[in-house]
Amino acid sequence: MKKYLLDSNVFIQAHRMHYPFDVVPSFWNKLKDLSDKEVIISIDKVKKELCYSSPPDVLASWCLEELNSEFFEDSSVCVDVYSEIANWANSNQQFSQNAKDEFLATDLADPWLIAFAKKQDCIIVTHEKSQPGIKHKIKIPEVCAYFSIRYISPIQMFRDLGETF
Repeated sequence: MKKYLLDSNVFIQAHRMHYPFDVVPSFWNKLKDLSDKEVIISIDKVKKELCYSSPPDVLASWCLEELNSEFFEDSSVCVDVYSEIANWANSNQQFSQNAKDEFLATDLADPWLIAFAKKQDCIIVTHEKSQPGIKHKIKIPEVCAYFSIRYISPIQMFRDLGETF
Protein backbone atom coordinates (compact mmCIF):
# COMPACT_ATOMS: atom_id res chain seq x y z
CA MET A 1 0.00 0.00 0.00
CA LYS A 2 1.29 3.44 -0.92
CA LYS A 3 1.95 5.88 1.85
CA TYR A 4 0.33 9.28 2.02
CA LEU A 5 2.81 12.14 2.31
CA LEU A 6 1.32 15.16 4.07
CA ASP A 7 2.07 18.77 3.17
CA SER A 8 2.30 21.29 6.01
CA ASN A 9 -0.89 23.01 4.82
CA VAL A 10 -2.89 19.90 5.76
CA PHE A 11 -2.03 20.53 9.40
CA ILE A 12 -2.08 24.33 9.31
CA GLN A 13 -5.45 24.69 7.62
CA ALA A 14 -7.00 21.99 9.81
CA HIS A 15 -5.70 23.71 12.94
CA ARG A 16 -6.59 27.27 11.96
CA MET A 17 -9.78 26.80 9.96
CA HIS A 18 -11.50 23.46 9.58
CA TYR A 19 -10.75 21.19 12.55
CA PRO A 20 -9.53 23.11 15.61
CA PHE A 21 -8.25 20.87 18.40
CA ASP A 22 -10.95 21.96 20.83
CA VAL A 23 -13.84 21.43 18.39
CA VAL A 24 -12.87 18.36 16.34
CA PRO A 25 -10.42 16.28 18.38
CA SER A 26 -11.49 13.19 16.42
CA PHE A 27 -9.71 14.57 13.34
CA TRP A 28 -6.44 14.81 15.26
CA ASN A 29 -6.97 11.39 16.84
CA LYS A 30 -7.42 9.95 13.35
CA LEU A 31 -4.17 11.54 12.14
CA LYS A 32 -2.36 10.13 15.18
CA ASP A 33 -3.82 6.68 14.52
CA LEU A 34 -2.82 6.77 10.84
CA SER A 35 0.64 7.95 11.86
CA ASP A 36 0.99 5.11 14.37
CA LYS A 37 0.02 2.67 11.60
CA GLU A 38 2.56 4.36 9.28
CA VAL A 39 -0.12 5.01 6.67
CA ILE A 40 0.66 8.73 6.67
CA ILE A 41 4.09 10.33 6.86
CA SER A 42 5.78 13.61 6.12
CA ILE A 43 9.31 14.95 5.89
CA ASP A 44 11.73 16.86 8.08
CA LYS A 45 11.22 20.09 6.07
CA VAL A 46 7.50 20.01 6.91
CA LYS A 47 8.38 19.42 10.56
CA LYS A 48 10.53 22.54 10.47
CA GLU A 49 7.64 24.57 9.02
CA LEU A 50 5.21 23.25 11.63
CA CYS A 51 7.25 22.90 14.78
CA TYR A 52 9.94 25.50 14.85
CA SER A 53 7.99 28.69 14.46
CA SER A 54 8.35 31.43 16.97
CA PRO A 55 6.64 31.29 19.35
CA PRO A 56 5.64 27.61 19.27
CA ASP A 57 1.90 27.07 19.11
CA VAL A 58 -0.51 24.27 20.00
CA LEU A 59 -0.03 22.68 16.55
CA ALA A 60 3.73 22.49 17.04
CA SER A 61 3.26 20.95 20.48
CA TRP A 62 0.79 18.41 19.14
CA CYS A 63 3.10 17.37 16.29
CA LEU A 64 6.07 16.95 18.62
CA GLU A 65 4.14 15.13 21.34
CA GLU A 66 1.57 13.03 19.47
CA LEU A 67 2.99 11.93 16.14
CA ASN A 68 4.94 8.72 15.76
CA SER A 69 8.68 9.44 16.13
CA GLU A 70 9.26 8.13 12.59
CA PHE A 71 6.56 10.36 11.08
CA PHE A 72 8.88 13.10 9.79
CA GLU A 73 11.30 11.29 7.49
CA ASP A 74 14.71 12.51 6.36
CA SER A 75 14.37 14.26 3.00
CA SER A 76 18.09 14.08 2.22
CA VAL A 77 17.53 10.60 0.74
CA CYS A 78 15.97 12.26 -2.31
CA VAL A 79 18.60 14.88 -3.14
CA ASP A 80 19.01 13.35 -6.62
CA VAL A 81 15.33 13.82 -7.43
CA TYR A 82 15.35 17.28 -5.82
CA SER A 83 18.08 18.15 -8.32
CA GLU A 84 15.81 17.04 -11.20
CA ILE A 85 13.00 19.20 -9.85
CA ALA A 86 15.30 22.18 -9.39
CA ASN A 87 16.54 21.81 -12.98
CA TRP A 88 12.96 21.63 -14.23
CA ALA A 89 11.96 24.73 -12.25
CA ASN A 90 14.99 26.75 -13.34
CA SER A 91 14.55 25.88 -17.01
CA ASN A 92 10.79 26.42 -17.07
CA GLN A 93 9.98 29.64 -18.91
CA GLN A 94 6.43 29.86 -17.53
CA PHE A 95 7.48 31.03 -14.08
CA SER A 96 9.03 34.31 -13.03
CA GLN A 97 12.52 34.28 -11.54
CA ASN A 98 11.02 35.31 -8.22
CA ALA A 99 8.70 32.26 -8.32
CA LYS A 100 11.67 29.99 -9.04
CA ASP A 101 13.75 31.52 -6.25
CA GLU A 102 10.88 31.22 -3.77
CA PHE A 103 10.16 27.59 -4.74
CA LEU A 104 13.80 26.59 -4.40
CA ALA A 105 14.43 28.50 -1.17
CA THR A 106 16.57 26.42 1.16
CA ASP A 107 13.96 25.53 3.76
CA LEU A 108 10.77 25.46 1.68
CA ALA A 109 9.27 22.00 2.01
CA ASP A 110 7.42 21.85 -1.33
CA PRO A 111 10.19 20.76 -3.72
CA TRP A 112 11.54 18.31 -1.14
CA LEU A 113 8.05 16.90 -0.56
CA ILE A 114 7.65 16.33 -4.28
CA ALA A 115 11.11 14.79 -4.58
CA PHE A 116 10.42 12.47 -1.65
CA ALA A 117 7.07 11.42 -3.13
CA LYS A 118 8.69 10.59 -6.45
CA LYS A 119 11.63 8.73 -4.91
CA GLN A 120 9.56 6.79 -2.35
CA ASP A 121 6.41 6.34 -4.52
CA CYS A 122 4.07 8.22 -2.16
CA ILE A 123 0.85 10.12 -2.74
CA ILE A 124 1.09 13.79 -1.77
CA VAL A 125 -1.75 15.13 0.36
CA THR A 126 -2.19 18.88 0.04
CA HIS A 127 -4.79 21.61 -0.09
CA GLU A 128 -3.08 23.20 -3.10
CA LYS A 129 -5.11 23.33 -6.30
CA SER A 130 -3.75 23.30 -9.83
CA GLN A 131 -3.41 26.69 -11.52
CA PRO A 132 -1.71 25.83 -14.81
CA GLY A 133 -1.30 29.40 -16.10
CA ILE A 134 0.07 30.94 -12.93
CA LYS A 135 3.44 32.67 -13.34
CA HIS A 136 4.23 34.13 -9.91
CA LYS A 137 4.25 30.86 -7.90
CA ILE A 138 5.26 27.27 -8.54
CA LYS A 139 2.59 25.11 -6.96
CA ILE A 140 2.78 21.46 -5.99
CA PRO A 141 0.11 20.30 -8.49
CA GLU A 142 1.96 21.68 -11.52
CA VAL A 143 5.21 19.98 -10.54
CA CYS A 144 3.35 16.75 -9.76
CA ALA A 145 1.67 16.83 -13.17
CA TYR A 146 5.02 17.17 -14.92
CA PHE A 147 6.67 14.37 -12.91
CA SER A 148 3.57 12.08 -12.86
CA ILE A 149 3.16 12.14 -9.09
CA ARG A 150 -0.30 11.66 -7.65
CA TYR A 151 -1.60 14.34 -5.30
CA ILE A 152 -4.94 14.52 -3.52
CA SER A 153 -6.81 16.54 -0.92
CA PRO A 154 -7.01 15.44 2.72
CA ILE A 155 -10.69 14.52 2.31
CA GLN A 156 -9.86 12.37 -0.72
CA MET A 157 -7.17 10.63 1.35
CA PHE A 158 -9.73 9.74 4.01
CA ARG A 159 -12.09 8.49 1.30
CA ASP A 160 -9.33 6.40 -0.31
CA LEU A 161 -8.58 4.88 3.08
CA GLY A 162 -12.24 4.35 3.96
CA GLU A 163 -11.69 6.36 7.12
CA THR A 164 -14.11 8.60 8.98
CA PHE A 165 -13.62 10.73 12.03
